[in-house]
Amino acid sequence: MLNSRAMIEDLDFNFENKLVNVVAMRNCPKIEVGGMIIGPFEEGQEYEVRFWVANELEKAGMARLRDEDLLDAQRLYKIQWTERVQSVLQITALLDDFYPKLRRCIKNLKKGALKDPEKMREYERVTRWAQDILNCRMKKIVSLSSSSRLNNQFMGNLTKEELWLYEQLHKIIEEWKASMLKVENEE
Repeated sequence: MLNSRAMIEDLDFNFENKLVNVVAMRNCPKIEVGGMIIGPFEEGQEYEVRFWVANELEKAGMARLRDEDLLDAQRLYKIQWTERVQSVLQITALLDDFYPKLRRCIKNLKKGALKDPEKMREYERVTRWAQDILNCRMKKIVSLSSSSRLNNQFMGNLTKEELWLYEQLHKIIEEWKASMLKVENEE
């Protein structure tokens, strides 16, 4: 059984190696890195690369991730608002790889916050919203974990991280319930 840190590291590794689309910001020749060929790129064209490659191309000013592949404050606010107004029996389906994207969004905002007071305010807002989303969803998962009824629609809207949490909690709760009702023979 994986602990939560190992599970997150595995999912982050998979995310870093996931294929994403980038838009070339300028013409670039092909690049060979560790036996892997990247490019060539033509300005304005879209290409599919691994996320970690996209990140490096973005740092170098050679390409940018498409907006659809990013998580920003506006999207996060909509998710936070939706989670807050839903009942404990409802949970929204999140973006693919929501939590890895969220961690990277917060990390990028934190870097920018060191230089710009406006980015600091955005970083603080986004961090509050992220914590609120986490708390709302966790309450729903704990509630579902202790229930004997399985709601397939609810389960289908959980992320991989949340499904892992549900399974761990459900197992612990079921074992606890069984041990509370277990009657030993007194012979």
